[in-house]
Amino acid sequence: MIIVKALIEGGKATPTPTIAQQIAPTKVDIGKVVAAINEKTKDFAGMQVPVTIKIDPATKEFEISVGSPSVAALIKKELKVKILAKAPFKVYEKDGVTEEFKESLKFDQVVKIAKMKFDDLKTEDLKKAVKQVAASCVSSGCYIEDKKPKEIIKEINEGKWDEKIK
Repeated sequence: MIIVKALIEGGKATPTPTIAQQIAPTKVDIGKVVAAINEKTKDFAGMQVPVTIKIDPATKEFEISVGSPSVAALIKKELKVKILAKAPFKVYEKDGVTEEFKESLKFDQVVKIAKMKFDDLKTEDLKKAVKQVAASCVSSGCYIEDKKPKEIIKEINEGKWDEKIK
């Protein structure tokens, strides 16, 4: 078994020398490996993700496993911001200017992040995964549907968002 590890931009893998040099001796089709990586990482476009390629030289079969960025990194990507709140849900001073982080995710974006991180969230229940992502929004100072995340979590518990959690 040959194991190749690389950090790749989601959906944009190429047969870099590092990958090609390690895969070429196995006679596995590098194009197929790259295509499989791109398919598995397409949801992480614009983000660096860890990828592990396991190759069985005898059978020429390979397996791609993709790590994923943190929930906070995915929240930043969805919000299109570089940093999250320094003081969640508080107004703070910066260089004499009062600032407040007022970014808000749509509920669909929270569900999308939960699905992307599902395997890492140690639950078999998408609803629980969505609540975990919403809880991460608390520490990030990020609103959901222009409401504080704790309010959304309460609504999830009451079943108000069940239609969107599928």
